[in-house]
This record gives sequence, structure tokens and C-alpha cells, in this order.
Amino acid sequence: MNRLADATSPYLLQHAENPVDWWPWGPEAFAEAERRGVPVLLSVGYAACHWCHVMAHESFEDAGLAGYLNERFVAVKVDREERPDVDAVYMEAVQAATGQGGWPMTVFLTPDKEPFYFGTYFPPQPRHGMPSFRQVLEGVDAAWRDRRQEVGEVAGRIRADLAERAAVYSAGAHHPPGDADLHQALVALSREFDQTRGGFGGAPKFPPAMVIEFLLRHHARTGSEGALEMAVRTGEAMARGGIHDQLGGGFARYAVDADWVVPHFEKMLYDNALLLRVYLHLWRATGSELARRVALSTADFLLRELRTPEGAFASALDADSLDEETGASAEGAYYVWEPGQLVDLLGPADAATAARLFTVTADGTFEHGTSVLQLLADPEDFAEYEEIRRRMFEARASRPAPARDDKVVAAWNGLAIAALAETGALLDRPDLVEAAERAADLLLAVHLTPDGRLLRTSRDGRPGTNAGVLEDYADTAEGFLALYAVTGETEWLQLAGGLLDTVLKHFTDEASGALYDTADDAEELIRRPQDPTDNATPSGWTAAAGALLGYAAYTGSDRHRTAAERALGIVGALAGRAPRFIGWGLAVAEALQDGPREIAVVGPADDPATAALRRAALLGTAPGAVLAVGAPGEAAAEVPLLADRPLVGGAPAAYVCRHFACEAPTTDPAALGARLGVVLE
Repeated sequence: MNRLADATSPYLLQHAENPVDWWPWGPEAFAEAERRGVPVLLSVGYAACHWCHVMAHESFEDAGLAGYLNERFVAVKVDREERPDVDAVYMEAVQAATGQGGWPMTVFLTPDKEPFYFGTYFPPQPRHGMPSFRQVLEGVDAAWRDRRQEVGEVAGRIRADLAERAAVYSAGAHHPPGDADLHQALVALSREFDQTRGGFGGAPKFPPAMVIEFLLRHHARTGSEGALEMAVRTGEAMARGGIHDQLGGGFARYAVDADWVVPHFEKMLYDNALLLRVYLHLWRATGSELARRVALSTADFLLRELRTPEGAFASALDADSLDEETGASAEGAYYVWEPGQLVDLLGPADAATAARLFTVTADGTFEHGTSVLQLLADPEDFAEYEEIRRRMFEARASRPAPARDDKVVAAWNGLAIAALAETGALLDRPDLVEAAERAADLLLAVHLTPDGRLLRTSRDGRPGTNAGVLEDYADTAEGFLALYAVTGETEWLQLAGGLLDTVLKHFTDEASGALYDTADDAEELIRRPQDPTDNATPSGWTAAAGALLGYAAYTGSDRHRTAAERALGIVGALAGRAPRFIGWGLAVAEALQDGPREIAVVGPADDPATAALRRAALLGTAPGAVLAVGAPGEAAAEVPLLADRPLVGGAPAAYVCRHFACEAPTTDPAALGARLGVVLE
């Protein structure tokens, strides 16, 4: 066992028995490199990463290669999900130098943490124009020993380039995007939209959750049918494709093809939390029964396969699992089917129906003649379909299951809390609201420190040691705000406010309003990471802007609203140039353009009229609208939106406001729905 044996990260523990003498990230590793006068090999990945596993088996488990590596380098292993700050800084350098990135990320550093050579996966033997990992090690070692001055110059240039990039984000010269900017973003997205297959761009195709949220909000505010069409067609294409688990619910990380057929099979908490909310909002905007089914099956997947014993949600399921026929680990083995398997399970008649429903063919759509399940059209007989699906799901459950990365990440649980709370309230599933509350309770008990700071991760109910980054504060606050809207419990609003005050104090550049991914008292890296663009999740920058805007709408706080507006300045600069990568920022900007609407429903909690108004408000499509529900005079001191809101004629009433200036109250749920863009009856 090496130094990773005491780690809490499942990814680091996967490498604890490697012959490589791994060090965890920390000052001790770099002090050792300085003492020995050798460079640092930084290897970054995560537990569900397929090619990380491949490189580990091919290279890091090779005793001869490990011996060479241990002699000439200090090897440091990092879980990118535990240390997104380390990952972000060096991934930016990799992408700037090579034009591409990915995991495993392989970076060579000086003992001063400065990068000078980069890559991702390297094979054990030269292939496809790539050098072998051994050749890379030998080349870097030779450069370090024989051309040290040149190595230093390269490292210095890279560091200067990163600093120059950071200056662009902190310039603070932009204003929040206006209507023209948001229209320009829509036009740019329409150019990249795949009219045939849905989605944006070509292969590989990632689920564009944040962009769909923008499109739905833009449609709600402007009536743009083009925006709605792109959202609906993309949602349906993903739901019917192989990226969607047609038996168990939930979505894989991405599709390797442009048709959404063959996924990269790992299933991540963040993707499924974001897509759960997307399909709920698609249903709310259109009444689509497909969107409703997908939302509910995704929620059920989260509870069934990712919920931990402590009540929070695990990070991911692996792409690989044991292939029962070969006895080897293989990507997708748990999910794919052959026609003969259907016959053995269902008999010839039902097997033919299943093959037709799920597009299982003799030639297959995946490796070795296997097929990834799709549902290209709704079945004519839903009862027959559900029975076949149930039997296939139960049979699949007997296969060796993919491994689970069971660490709890604060940010991703915040996303899940928001999605489950809204879904439970809108689709009459109180168990989902309860699950959201349990996850939130775990974050409070384990991740929130006595001084109000967040820890990034926990495992088995034990806190990790890594400080929370901006997305942890922003997404957790977003989850707490959603819980407040659904439950009316003011504690969640207060807790969100505390997290956002930390964002203002420790993550915000007062001069420009720009936001940093790490706190001002976090570990110092070669540069302080900062990025307003989305990756697989909303950027911490724009997620914070959204939570700040929502909190301001509840409280009337100019301080929080001004911070949100300043943070959105960068969105105006990127809206027309890179809308696919600033989707959540565009969605928040839509809320700002719309107000956002502030809805106060006043009435006794047990009065059906109060419940009817509350449901009408939740069904509203007004972008970023906030909802406070309470009895007259109750909680007004804690929730300013409820202050001075009396009943109307003795009946529960709803007030719709912008910047705390309100329209005439209404006691009619239908009238309230009309103001808020309710589609469903």
C-alpha cells in the first residue's frame, strides 16, 4: 500500500496498491521533489473515468515502469472531483498548450508547481501517432536533466499566459446582457443546432442541460417558438436515444455519436440532477407526457442507485462492469443486450416485441453485436411495454453492477436537492421532497462547519478535508432556495443567505464584481482559478449570480442584487460568441430581464385555497420566479416578501411583484397562472 491508503476518495483508493509511489496533493510532495531535485508527475482523474482505469492497468500497475517513475519523479495523484481547483488550473494550461483536454490528465511540474509538459492518456506502446508513456517519461527526464533552463523558460511562459487570461475575466468592463444580447445568443445557438438529430454540434454530443434551461426561459419571456423548438427536439432526442437508460432511468455522461445512440456509459449525479430539472421544466412548458415520464424515472434512479445510507447522493456509477461471458471488465456490459438474451428471457413473441421497441438488432449498435436500448417511438400498448420493461430491468439487476463512487460532493447534492424538491412538489411526489430535505440535512450536519464554511466532500458520513469551492456554495444555496419555495420553512432561506454572504466576502473581487472559484484564504496555486463558462455543470460564477438574484428577490437586498448584476457582466461579453458554454449565465440573465417575478402567497397553510394558489405559482414558467408562502403576518420579519401582505376579502391571496412593486393581488389560481405563463390546466 502506498500513501493513498488513508485517502477518503474512491479514486485515490483505486491506486493505493499501485507499485507507483503515489503522493496525495500537498506541500509534502513538492518539498520532496525539491529535496530530490526531480520534477513532479501530476496525474488527475476520477473514479468513473474509463480511460483513467485503462491507463492505470496498462501503466501504473506495471512494476518496471513504476520503478522508473519512482526513481526519477515524484508522482502525485489527484481526484478532480475532490480538488476541482487543482484540476481547473492545470486543465486550462493543457487546453491552452494542446487545444484539447480530458482525463486522465497528465502534467509535469517543477517543484514550484509550474507546468512545463502536458498530455492526457498515454498508451503503453506507441500507437496512432502517440508516444508511449515510457517514452514520455524518458523524454521529460532527459529535458529536466539536460535542458533545465529551457524547461524553466517554458514554465514561465505558461504561467504568464495563465495570468493574462485571468486578467480578461477580472476586467469588469461589461454590463449585464440585455434583450438584444439574449436574442443574439439565440441566433448563434440556432446556427449550431442539429436540425436532424437535436442537440448542438457534432460527435461527441453532451446533454446541453444549461442551454435548454436558457431556451425554455427565453421562450417563456419572449414567446420565441424557435427557442422552444430547439429545447423540445433536443429533449426528445436524448430521451429516446441510448444516452437515456430506457430500463432504469437516468442518463449517461455523453453520446459518442451524433445520434445519441451509443453513450459513454458512466452515470454522473450532476448530469442527472440537471436533466431531471430540465425534463420537469419541459413538462411544465409543454405538458409533454414523455418529459414527465423521463423526469420521474430520473428521480427514481437517483433515489434507487445513488442515494447513500446517510441520505445524500453519491457522485457516479462507473462506465465499466464485469462481462459475464468473458469475465473481464468492459464498458457498457451492464446495459447492452443481444437478441438471444431477449428470447431466453421473454420467449420468442415478447422478444420480438422487445427488440422492435428497444431497437435490438442482430448486427447491434455497440461492440460485439450488442445493442444499446433506444425507444424511438412510444409503444402502442403501454401496459405491454411496461411489463416487458419490468422483466428486462429485473433480469439486468442480476448482472454484475457497475462500481459506485460513493463520495458526496456538496455542489452536486445542491443540484439534486433543487431538482428533487421541485419535482416532488409539481408531480405530487412528497417522497422526493423528503429525499431533498434529507440530503440537505446531511450537508448541514457534515459539510457545514461551525464558522459557516462548506467542505467539498464527505464519505460514509465523515467530512473530507477539502474546502468548498464557489460552485459548492452557489449550488447548495440554490438547493436551499428551492427547498424554501417548496416547504415554506424559513430556515432554508436563512441558510442560503449565510452561504451567499460567504460568497460575497471570500469569493468576490470587490473592484470588478468578478468571482473566483476558490476563497481568498484557500491554498495558493500558480493562479487563482476563475472561469465563468459552463462545463458539465453550471459555472460557479453564474450559479452564484443566479442564487444571489433569487435571494435578493426574497429579501429586497440591493447588495445581493447588485452583486448578481455585476457578476452577469461577463455573460454579455460571451452571449453572442459562445452561448453553448455560458448557458446558465444566459438563463440567469433571462431571470434578470423578467424581474425576476416575486410571488407571495398569503393564507393559512391548511386552507385548500392557499394550496391551489401555491400550485399555480409553482407551475408558472416566468424565468427565475421566486415563491414565498405563509400565513398573514407570519414570518414577515424573516421573509420581507411576505411583509404587509393581507388576505383579500378574508381569502388567501397571491401577490406578483417585481422589485417589491406589486400588481393587484388575486384570489383566483387561474388568474395567477395567466400572469405567470402556466401552460397546464
